Amino acid sequence: MDTRIEIRDLSKNFGKKQALKHVNLQIESGMFGLLGPNGAGKTTLMKVLTTLTKKSGGEVKVCNIPVEQCVQVRRIIGYLPQDFSMYGNMKASEALDYLAVLSGMSKKERAVKVPEMLERVNLGEQQNTKVKAMSGGMKRRLGIAQAIIHDPKVIVVDEPTAGLDPEERVRFRNLLCEIAKDRIVILSTHIVGDIEATCENIAVLNQGEILFRGKVSQLLEAVKGKVYMAKVSAMELPSIREKFLVTGILTNGSSANIKIISEEPPMKDAELTGPDVEDAYMYLMRQTAGHRA
Repeated sequence: MDTRIEIRDLSKNFGKKQALKHVNLQIESGMFGLLGPNGAGKTTLMKVLTTLTKKSGGEVKVCNIPVEQCVQVRRIIGYLPQDFSMYGNMKASEALDYLAVLSGMSKKERAVKVPEMLERVNLGEQQNTKVKAMSGGMKRRLGIAQAIIHDPKVIVVDEPTAGLDPEERVRFRNLLCEIAKDRIVILSTHIVGDIEATCENIAVLNQGEILFRGKVSQLLEAVKGKVYMAKVSAMELPSIREKFLVTGILTNGSSANIKIISEEPPMKDAELTGPDVEDAYMYLMRQTAGHRA
């Protein structure tokens, strides 16, 4: 099977509001990051891919299957939505078994797959724990288990680490990377750190439009030579933030070390420094906002 997603001139309208505007993307096997602010259209795009929302125009194929063929697409896709929830009084194993029934798996298949998936997401010891007693990270891992239990070729996860503590966030990101070895995993998020830690290929979406598609290294290249570090007084900060794009501030008493993005040296003692993905993302958003204006 051709493990690829092709999106051509995709549009989605909700009444007079255009949520997606002529989106073009090709997504290959491995981790793929979809980055953008809240309200950018990421969830709408994910719902079109998973056949939960009908497109208004364009063409979308998942592993060479048009999304109009809902039953066939759903057989090869797993989805962990942002608002994923399960019955709180069910044990982890019971909840996963119930969702496997909804996926059309037989009793014999479930007897093998349910414990196997719980072990894979490191929940084997919590199989008898009630869902309502699980931490947020455990619930997300249980959500991934239900998304992969039918061995899909494509997995879509929407804002999966929002609300997780740092340790759970790292554990969850590592899990996504593990399951992406032989399939497509689309990570849709507004958290730049999740993309930076897991994805080589990304797209940036804002106001329903693709602002960037390509490798993280290409996004970083656009801001190379434009990121500066400087030490300033805390009193100067308000005026500096009015003049420049400030992406980092570390205060120390009456002074502050700041990171600034600027086409030219922003001040006398500013020193060039290497950019990170957050710098590149903020620069892209500022540039495109200026272009729209």
